[in-house]
Amino acid sequence: MAYKLNGNYLQIDVPFSVGTTNYPANWLRLSTADEKTAIGITEVADPTYYNKKFYESDGTPKTLADTSETIDGIEYKYDGVKTTLKKAEKAAAATLLSKYDWYVVRKVEKSTAIPTAITTYRDAIRTACATRETEIDNCADTNALVILYGVTTDSDGKQTPNMTQYPEDPNGL
Repeated sequence: MAYKLNGNYLQIDVPFSVGTTNYPANWLRLSTADEKTAIGITEVADPTYYNKKFYESDGTPKTLADTSETIDGIEYKYDGVKTTLKKAEKAAAATLLSKYDWYVVRKVEKSTAIPTAITTYRDAIRTACATRETEIDNCADTNALVILYGVTTDSDGKQTPNMTQYPEDPNGL
């Protein structure tokens, strides 16, 4: 449950003041409903929080597709959720690949072979990224994206991500 005073949320375990009276951090936990009511505190349902990746703050789903508008002859383009997520996947893959870029540079500069485990890992990163982007594209609506980015829990409580995972680093880095 949440509490409000004069239209503002009060945080549990945070001191607050009403007029010239200061209340300690534990007061909301220890006080009775009558004590809270006496100073104007009301009990309200916990606020609903929406995942900012998929929803506006009011719970409205964000636009999945890219949009554009023309203002005074200038076209403005806006990324939809899917484009934003795919850009994030590309950035994640680039970060994973960058740890081993030095092998590629060494190959170009010194003709030193790249270890097979590294080339296999780098290829697997690219494949996983492409698969993740396809999984994003295949989502028909916001709910499907939320499910894709979630996990499935089996009867033993084991959780498995719904989205294809990036490969394990062969060197554990």
